[in-house]
Amino acid sequence: MLLAPHPNYSLLPRIAPSKRFDDHVAMTESHAHNPPSTTLASGQVPHSVSKAKSIIRVGPAGWSYPDWFGYVYPTPRRKGFHEASYLAQYFDTIEINTSFYSPIRPEHAAQWIERVASNPRFVFTAKLLKKFTHDLIPGALALGAKSSVAGDEKLVRAGFDVLCKAGKLHAVLLQFPFSFHRDPDTARYLEDLLKRFADYPLVVEVRHASWQIPETFELLAEHRVGFCNIDQPLIGKSVVPSAKATSAVGYIRLHGRRYDTWFSDDEAIPSHERYNYLYSVEELKPWAQRIEKVAEQSPEVFVITNNHFNGKAAVSALQLINLLTGEKVKVPEPLREKYSELNSIADTPPAAPTLF
Repeated sequence: MLLAPHPNYSLLPRIAPSKRFDDHVAMTESHAHNPPSTTLASGQVPHSVSKAKSIIRVGPAGWSYPDWFGYVYPTPRRKGFHEASYLAQYFDTIEINTSFYSPIRPEHAAQWIERVASNPRFVFTAKLLKKFTHDLIPGALALGAKSSVAGDEKLVRAGFDVLCKAGKLHAVLLQFPFSFHRDPDTARYLEDLLKRFADYPLVVEVRHASWQIPETFELLAEHRVGFCNIDQPLIGKSVVPSAKATSAVGYIRLHGRRYDTWFSDDEAIPSHERYNYLYSVEELKPWAQRIEKVAEQSPEVFVITNNHFNGKAAVSALQLINLLTGEKVKVPEPLREKYSELNSIADTPPAAPTLF
């Protein structure tokens, strides 16, 4: 099997969005079809199909979780420890989650680039600010949401562009809520938003089944925007599992299957309980097959695990890497102590003998 290293997408001077995306696609396909010799590392998955080669990167959504210390991260926390640096030893991508709540500060983006520099294969994806995907959507009632749109866009771009210029931002996720149903107004809003941020490699995640129709896929393909295939609790008119690709960037997100908390408005239930779910290997196997199908259509694929509570996202990501490669994987020692099922796929014995 051949493995292509990540292309160095440079989004330097501001140029026409279509040309910038054409360059992005051309560079991806060039590397995918003409891969130089390289070695395999956990998180970057070789994928061979009859007509093309694809890069598949698997990693968690976010890294700043206090509950990950003692589960994913070692304790006590040593001096100079940074979560992104640590995760870059095991994965070749992380989806930046903080960008959903506030724009990335350029100085923080520069620091993150340095933090993951030890892994040259590593690239980020990032979520677009929720103001654009939640607060401004037709029917939303967010007070004052329409104010300072241009200013917010400028701030969003300032952080993204630092990552882009370093070749480290390979996808921007537009995550819409379940309440975002397809109708003429929302379809128009979505297309306008795609045009607004067309100079980035965009991916759209919708959760309501009204969007899971050919017209949506045609719209995304027309704008060279990826479709995010998701695993979520199938309640009501939820988007069902799929293996769609509408651009050069394929995308999959796994949220877990907590039916009892997914739509709960019980204030007594902590918000993290929505994502407190550990997939079984049998539940992941169909997703490994879907990932392979997406990889047949897109030269670069991202698989993001969002079942984050107590490090379960890291467990699922490592298990998916193992399923996709058929090879043992590097496992964080604290994680295997908490989840003994990882011992069977770990590339080294446990640091200390276990009782069972």
